[in-house]
Amino acid sequence: MRTPISRLRTIGIYEGISYLLLLGIAMPIKYMAGIPEVVKYTGWAHGLLFVLYMMSVLEVTLTHNWSIKKVAAAVVASLLPFGPFILDKKLLKDEEHKK
Repeated sequence: MRTPISRLRTIGIYEGISYLLLLGIAMPIKYMAGIPEVVKYTGWAHGLLFVLYMMSVLEVTLTHNWSIKKVAAAVVASLLPFGPFILDKKLLKDEEHKK
């Protein structure tokens, strides 16, 4: 995680995993088994990773002069369940190899 792009890629993967865990495991446990604590802790972890992801997007934007289109793609990716993984494959991997 030495470069801004590699940090964004790493944080994005963790953020994506936490989102999938929140939606696919924690929410069903909360509503089917009546255990709201699972969402509380998974949601807290996901929230922290989301903030780190957005800070990383800002860092990459400033250091690599990202266009509004790339920034928008990164923001939208964070809102979709598999978005960070798609962003990583389509944009960040190529971007990291350019430098």
